Amino acid sequence: MEISIVGSGYVGTTIAACFAEVGHDVVNVDIDEEIVETINDGRAPIHEPGLDELVVEHAGDRLRATTDYGAVRDTDATFLALPTPSEADGHIDLSIMEAGARSLGAALAEKDDYHVVVTKSTVVPTTTEEVIAPILAEESGKVLGQDLGIGMNPEFLREGSAVSDFLDPDKIVLGAESDRAKATLRGVFEPLAERAGEPPIVETGVAEAEMIKYANNGFLAAKISLANDLANICKEYGIDSEEVLEAIGLDHRIGAAFLGAGVGWGGSCFPKDVAAIIAAARDVGYEPAMLQAAVEVNDRQPVRLLELLRGHVDPDGARVAVLGLAFKPGTDDIRNSRALPLVDALVDAGADVVGYDPVATENFRERYPDIDYAETAEAALDDADAALVVTDWPEFADLDEAFDAMATPIVVDGRRIVTRREGIVYESLV
Repeated sequence: MEISIVGSGYVGTTIAACFAEVGHDVVNVDIDEEIVETINDGRAPIHEPGLDELVVEHAGDRLRATTDYGAVRDTDATFLALPTPSEADGHIDLSIMEAGARSLGAALAEKDDYHVVVTKSTVVPTTTEEVIAPILAEESGKVLGQDLGIGMNPEFLREGSAVSDFLDPDKIVLGAESDRAKATLRGVFEPLAERAGEPPIVETGVAEAEMIKYANNGFLAAKISLANDLANICKEYGIDSEEVLEAIGLDHRIGAAFLGAGVGWGGSCFPKDVAAIIAAARDVGYEPAMLQAAVEVNDRQPVRLLELLRGHVDPDGARVAVLGLAFKPGTDDIRNSRALPLVDALVDAGADVVGYDPVATENFRERYPDIDYAETAEAALDDADAALVVTDWPEFADLDEAFDAMATPIVVDGRRIVTRREGIVYESLV
């Protein structure tokens, strides 16, 4: 099929390359000329394992990019993969989505054939049908359900494994307002389903599909926070939380995934999505106490890490190595990284901070140009008074001898990745 994707950010570029991989002809539409040129040159505009290879293979053949919205007229379906950033009160900002819908609708005004527009961005329930669809209808002059189909296909991509998540999904959710739109969506995802071994396909309404994404992320965020809450209790009792969590994860009703306790969750999805569904719930008169509690536990985890550090060294004047700046391993994304509140607090306390991350240093430097940065973890530890392990990059598990170069070998581990041994003062958060 011929598919167009409006937006060439993290989600847009990933799904474009993956749709090309399963055999579709795909065009990315983006207003950023530099991103368009990057894709057409066969380079991925973001850091994501496996994405470069797909873009190299398909650019100039089944994958191309353009700034011209008119390209959507030659396609059967368009996916809107535009940012929905958080506002201060947790609500999502729809201005970029609305602008994209206006431009898309105007382009579709000159198309005679039936076309399906699918929301790929994460939006709160009813947004597609009550906000996006009316804009598309007004700008295009098309009759919804007759000339123009509306759908919603939530993404469940994890940064660092987005390509494999898309190509080997746990489930595919297809939300549509009509049988005709649903049939088009089936056609889009049929090659992927065949390749992936026929994963479960959930066909549902548009608002239900929107809610499934929030329910999915809300549950996972709450599961992590509950694991952290239980691990914090274990810490107070001197109990090995890892053994406890591994044991309860063997229960098929609980499962082992997302039970790893640590300094908390971050990134572009969990914080934004949980805040958005909390705000949306309050708009309709419901107080989501469980989700609010998950946020509160998550916000406390960096504070607990700093309290452990203060139990061994006064940050004022101390050189503190912060190992891990990305919100998780496998990505250069620092959005809502747990390193952010930690560095803020250390700087406020008068610490001399030196940061290190295998791939996220430059992104972090843009936000914190005045702290020091090291080119290796070993260099960050050299002559440091203490070290905070914030992101569980695998290389941090192999720093044994590097800790001996510290001025005082105090290691406060927020991810329980460092091996405790004699010769270092080791404190695990959980």
